[in-house]
Amino acid sequence: MSSVAAAMAGASAAQTQMSLQTTFMKQNANAEAGIAALLEANAQNAEALAAQPPAGAGMGGRVDVTV
Repeated sequence: MSSVAAAMAGASAAQTQMSLQTTFMKQNANAEAGIAALLEANAQNAEALAAQPPAGAGMGGRVDVTV
């Protein structure tokens, strides 16, 4: 009888592991999709900034802050 109980306990543990693995894989896929969306938005923002005309004279240069 103990071998049947051990087999049932092992099957239960395997089922739990498979369930957790599925959950983690879904979370990982969601995280990767979020990162991909963030990178795409970043690329679009960079393109929009590159398409803008340069700032006026004196903008974006170095500032002398010595006293």
